[in-house]
Amino acid sequence: MPKNNSSRSWIDIVTELVELFFKSSSRSKRGRTWHQHVVPYENAWAVRREGNKRITSKHRRQDTAINKAKRLARKYKADVIIHREDGSIRDRINYD
Repeated sequence: MPKNNSSRSWIDIVTELVELFFKSSSRSKRGRTWHQHVVPYENAWAVRREGNKRITSKHRRQDTAINKAKRLARKYKADVIIHREDGSIRDRINYD
């Protein structure tokens, strides 16, 4: 069967799809951070990774939550953002 110049081979198509997949996956990872927020949660305190809805851990005292957030932030070279009871930001610690 003669090969038509205007048609692309299936290998070219698969290669292009794979390249598009890897480009899109690398873009989505770039926006993700490991910043840890210490936030009020159900009459206690919680550590929550930035962008997550779920909490990482729950603590009775704020200082315990801050220590947990600091350990995680050091591990991932991120920031700790400490919130007040009303949700406003009290402090930010950088471990970059």
